[in-house]
Amino acid sequence: MKVLVLGGVAAGTKVAAKLLREDRSCEVTVLTKGKDISYAGCGLPYYVGDVIHEKGELIVNTPEKFAKLTGAKVLTQTEAVAVKPSEHKVEAKYLRTGEVAEYAYDKLVIATGASPFVPPIQGLDLKNVFVMRTPDDAIGLRAAVEAGEIKRAVVAGGGFIGLEVAENLAAKGVKTTVIDFAPHVLPNFLDPELSEYVENRMAEEGIMPMTGVSLEGVEGSGKVEKVLTSKRGMKADALVLAIGIRPNTAFLEGSGIEMFKGTILTDQYLRTNVEDIYAAGDCAMVTNRQTGKPAWSPMGSTANIAGRILAGNLAGKETAYPGVLGTGVAKLPGGLNTGRTGLTETAARAEGYDVVSVITVVDDKAHYYPGAGLFIVKMTADRATRKLLGVQVLGKGAVDKVTDIAVTAISLGATVDQLAAMDFAYAPPFSTAIHPFAHSINILMNKLDGGMDSITPVEYAEGKAEGYEVIDCAISPSLPEKRYLDLTAISGEVDGLSKDAKLLLVCTKGKRAYLTQNRLKYYGYTNTTVLEGGTTFTEMDE
Repeated sequence: MKVLVLGGVAAGTKVAAKLLREDRSCEVTVLTKGKDISYAGCGLPYYVGDVIHEKGELIVNTPEKFAKLTGAKVLTQTEAVAVKPSEHKVEAKYLRTGEVAEYAYDKLVIATGASPFVPPIQGLDLKNVFVMRTPDDAIGLRAAVEAGEIKRAVVAGGGFIGLEVAENLAAKGVKTTVIDFAPHVLPNFLDPELSEYVENRMAEEGIMPMTGVSLEGVEGSGKVEKVLTSKRGMKADALVLAIGIRPNTAFLEGSGIEMFKGTILTDQYLRTNVEDIYAAGDCAMVTNRQTGKPAWSPMGSTANIAGRILAGNLAGKETAYPGVLGTGVAKLPGGLNTGRTGLTETAARAEGYDVVSVITVVDDKAHYYPGAGLFIVKMTADRATRKLLGVQVLGKGAVDKVTDIAVTAISLGATVDQLAAMDFAYAPPFSTAIHPFAHSINILMNKLDGGMDSITPVEYAEGKAEGYEVIDCAISPSLPEKRYLDLTAISGEVDGLSKDAKLLLVCTKGKRAYLTQNRLKYYGYTNTTVLEGGTTFTEMDE
């Protein structure tokens, strides 16, 4: 079987390598537009910051090494320019010579990836305008920084790549501003209140977020000197474009392959609507595992998983790809990490779920262990079925641990009750005796079952605590001019508080406020509510 693979980064090389392990008799040829294959695109920001020291470390395989390792034939700087399904042929152009040739196939895999979106604005031809897609992009930016050319930079785009580049530029001493047209950074990845928390931490670290702002142009004499936005111009020595990516699929025009907004539509077996043509990676659409709806997941993880399944299907296995959950983790400015999987509260409501969500602040390991920190966890569940729908987490520790537990739970359709008493690993350097995931599940169950009456940070910001007296329930007084209530001193009715008084209970994390509420309920107080996440997450009004 003659298999032609278009694209040589994540999905394409995965298909080629796995297929030849499944069936060595296949003749596999990889055509790729770039000069490199199988490079670590997700590692590029860390080369900029010198976390990854050598540029060679970004190249997972050379074409020669890959060919010897797998048996596939690799042709670099060879761009597919047309697909002819009726002839089972692809027309390709050799970029070094301009020559055009045709390649026949029995099966065709399109894994041409995506390219950075470059807006049609003035000044992008100036020196020190960068994108961040290939090793050469990262090498060029780091070289300019280390040459002393860049003291101030603007990063356009508040997604993963933009924030990772911003963090690494700041670590190199570059004064950095992040702009984004969306109302918040990490739009659609986190709920707005968590994105706002990230923005506040960025600002504290000297990386200024400017949201709701459009990029309008660049000015300078030969090089970047000023970045123009819809709000104001900013002096800068460099502009990094991380606005987003667009699938590399223009060459498929006239092929009959069905697409949506430039992405190739596939079925659960990664087949297109055209016989003998498959697609995977950033150029292809997959499905959301929870909703069953089409989903675009331009992630290295998705590309590798889909590529592996696609190869098995070419070898005759007929394995369905169950879809994505929108899972992601990222290292953010200020030493903050974030992770998410499943539906955000915003997305779950849009899908029609009767949502219950909770924000918790829990220890990431034994509090007495050196380096211990906090996780801020937002869990979302369906009220009727009690199924876990999504988890978002922020913290300086291993947020991927919490995220990956949630991936397993959601993939298996678990309810919060099934997750409550799981036997998670515990030792002080790694976790808490009640695992942070389980701790958050317990709090969510308390809210679902009525054991905790609470108000979310969003509800507090909307004014739903108006008319409530704020009660400071921290270990020691922490809210000036607010009444302080010591949990350990409550042994009956509290002097000066009527039992029907509207009381907003606030502590540092939310835990002590809940314990105070539990005790007050026992003594007949009927109108208390806990501020979820406490003052760790919400800055209290004076």
